[in-house]
Amino acid sequence: MNSLPFRSGCAGFLRSAQSRRSFLQVGILGSLGLSLGDYLKTQALAAPAIDSQGPRKDAPAKNVIQIILPGGFSHHESWDPKPEAPIEYRGALGVVKTKIPGIVLSQNMQRTAQILDKLTVIRSVVGKIPDHAQSQYHIFTGYTPSSAIQHPHMGAIVSHELGGMNNLPAWIGVPRASTLTPAGTGYMAAKYGCFDVGADPGMPGFRVRDVAMPLGLSPANFNERLSLQQAVEEHFRGLETDGAALGTMDEFHRQAYALISSPKAQAAFTLDGESEPTRKLYGCGLYRSVKTGKPLLTAAERFMAARRLVEAGARFVTVQYGDWDTHTRINDTFNDAVPAFDHALAGLITDLEQRGLLDTTLVMVMTEFGRSAKVNATAGRDHNAKGFSMALAGGGITKGQIYGASDSVGAEPARDPVRVEDYLATCYWQLGIDSNKRLMAPGERPIDIVREGKVIKGLIA
Repeated sequence: MNSLPFRSGCAGFLRSAQSRRSFLQVGILGSLGLSLGDYLKTQALAAPAIDSQGPRKDAPAKNVIQIILPGGFSHHESWDPKPEAPIEYRGALGVVKTKIPGIVLSQNMQRTAQILDKLTVIRSVVGKIPDHAQSQYHIFTGYTPSSAIQHPHMGAIVSHELGGMNNLPAWIGVPRASTLTPAGTGYMAAKYGCFDVGADPGMPGFRVRDVAMPLGLSPANFNERLSLQQAVEEHFRGLETDGAALGTMDEFHRQAYALISSPKAQAAFTLDGESEPTRKLYGCGLYRSVKTGKPLLTAAERFMAARRLVEAGARFVTVQYGDWDTHTRINDTFNDAVPAFDHALAGLITDLEQRGLLDTTLVMVMTEFGRSAKVNATAGRDHNAKGFSMALAGGGITKGQIYGASDSVGAEPARDPVRVEDYLATCYWQLGIDSNKRLMAPGERPIDIVREGKVIKGLIA
């Protein structure tokens, strides 16, 4: 699909009118600064639903924080250690007791261990493909990649089904989702795509691109230029035949204006006003890399930013943290990066609960696959899609549960296997979305949101 950033102006909507309308790029849209990244761009109209049912009104989850641990997060060194297995399988890390009697986590998950009674850990997830890009596509869409069609990411589906709130984009990436996943809006309209923050909340001088009033432009001048732009569009509406494209463009303009002109919406994209106790709760400024000695600034601030965004009304926030492709020296990577992640995750769950948001916010902790049961010759673990762990919290999910189990060495499920499709179907169900609902793809092809996904009742409170 073609995509044009907002600064491409009106010319991108109607190629035949490009020459006579290109002045809008510089004369109006350029001066307004309405780029809003790849989120507000022109595309086809939304794929209509074939099945007419809407989301269930009584669904417990209203928002999602999707935490992605890219690269293949090893369950042996985190959610599912094997202290009784031979050393070549269990690895060198120790374990820590949890709030759930008889259950242990790996030694670097100490804070999560103390709030494990608020989570459900699934130790029996089953994937399909031990390839990074293809497995990411699978966990985000419920489908394996196909040359015939591109399926939409879960964030795009939630945006389509539930819509946005409070002038915020429905799906937001922290710092970005577009470079992380091969799955975007797929066959759906780009207006359901992800608005990438585009900067790391942990970096000094953090500022989200495209959500501030252009420098030197007062609100009064902004409104004047917006009115002029609208008048120009009305003129060309009478000349052009593609009214649908112009209508879509007007919607993008409306969203852009609402976001730029709303102080509350802009405030959601900062960490301003967060108290020192809250920052400590997430572990801000407490961790340094063992490898480099530099501060680890990403986990705490990214997770805090996600909480601020859902609190302000964002429907779906995708947060990524770390690089867990640990073919060599796995202990070094986990000793370096897990403590900050552990602190931030425990802080996020605690903060959501204290603010009364946990019951309505579904937290998904995901990775594309696990690692091999046996430590390899370079002290790492290789790819394994046959069995791994993921976690859930909030949004009506059971609390304090270890669901399923892996075998004695953590190679594959021993009981209660949960396919990726089932994991996604369960999450959709908690949002009031039936994953069996069909949407119309190009070529009049009806496509299930998730094909043959089964809601796991044992995960629902």
